[in-house]
Amino acid sequence: MRAALWLLSLFALAVAGAWLAGHNNGTVAFFLSPYRVDVSLNLVLLVLGGVVLVVVLAQQALSALLSLPKQAQRWRVQQKERAAHAALLEAISHFMAGRFLRARKAAQTVLDKEALLSEAGMNLDHAVSLRTVAHILAAESAHALQDTGLRQQHLDQALLQANQADAADRQTLTEGAHLRAARWLLDDRDAQASLAQLKALSPAVGRRMVAMRLQLTAARLAGQPAQALDTAALLAKHRAFTPEAADSLVRGLIMEWLTHVHDPEATQGVWNALSPAQRSMPDVAAEVVLRFMAQGGSASVARQWLLPLWPQLLAVPVKWTADQRVRFVRALEASLADVEAVDARQWLARVETAQQAQPRDALLQYLSGMACLRHQLWGKSHNLLTQAVKGLQDAELRRRAWCALAELAEQRQDSIAATQAWKQAAQV
Repeated sequence: MRAALWLLSLFALAVAGAWLAGHNNGTVAFFLSPYRVDVSLNLVLLVLGGVVLVVVLAQQALSALLSLPKQAQRWRVQQKERAAHAALLEAISHFMAGRFLRARKAAQTVLDKEALLSEAGMNLDHAVSLRTVAHILAAESAHALQDTGLRQQHLDQALLQANQADAADRQTLTEGAHLRAARWLLDDRDAQASLAQLKALSPAVGRRMVAMRLQLTAARLAGQPAQALDTAALLAKHRAFTPEAADSLVRGLIMEWLTHVHDPEATQGVWNALSPAQRSMPDVAAEVVLRFMAQGGSASVARQWLLPLWPQLLAVPVKWTADQRVRFVRALEASLADVEAVDARQWLARVETAQQAQPRDALLQYLSGMACLRHQLWGKSHNLLTQAVKGLQDAELRRRAWCALAELAEQRQDSIAATQAWKQAAQV
């Protein structure tokens, strides 16, 4: 549309000029004593237009001539700037290719070229960012070459240069330098220093995915499973891992945390610190209860922890793996040792009801048999354990069942049955 309007305008000007040239009969008289010169008005207008055009062209030519030194200086700055950028790209390329020595030399070349520009009074708008990035890249290369002294020098220079940048660039460059420093310290196996670098960042930066991943690794390396568990939970919430990987990581961190506690109060503190989703993991709950009972904890408290998971054990179809069901049964068996508690009879009735609802479940037969044994229901315990040993797949539970049958036989003074049961237990 714009081109059509321009074309119409040109046609209009051409028509107007042709009409004016054909219908303008005026003249212009010039008196140069003793002469008189008569010139047509069209010629005068044409000459005036030519004079104006010549003056404008002369002015532009003079301006171009006078601007040649500035253009030459600008060209030199551009060439040196392009050379510095080319050296930076070369350093990045060498670093990606694993040529760390060449990358460090190329990064130093960037710094040298930028320094020459500054000495010549040719300051780049992004000079601070260029120097900072070059120092960080040189530090990366020095880190790969295990030159910690040179790495620290370039890191200090990068932070110093970043502080000279504008507010927005300063924040970005400083955060990047601290994150890279935290990564380097992790590679050096210095977890405490890495955590200190991460703590120097603002809370907003600390919630970024890369910072949380570094914090998770550093906390695990520093032997701080509680902090690592909190970080892993945040990463799982932000979908940094697949659900399966997140559950496995959280489960492993809880198990690692449990290895650092050695008394029932501390174990109970670990359980209270877990989230409801973490407490619903059967293997986690079983491990906590087993350690809690081994440390002399209250069986009644342990049963309260396992009660919310009891319906999941009985779910049909089965939602837990075989190992999870075995671990949970072992934990529940350990918690049923306190037969004098108020809720002990309730648990006995609960286990018997579940076994009667699923009479072919070997784990429930074993659990019900051991519960009856604790409550001195010898006959019922013998029948249930005799059925359980035929279907139990876990060697440890099968061995414990045979040992219980041997004890029952000894109480009946049936030496032959006791000997046979002990023999079976030894062969498991």
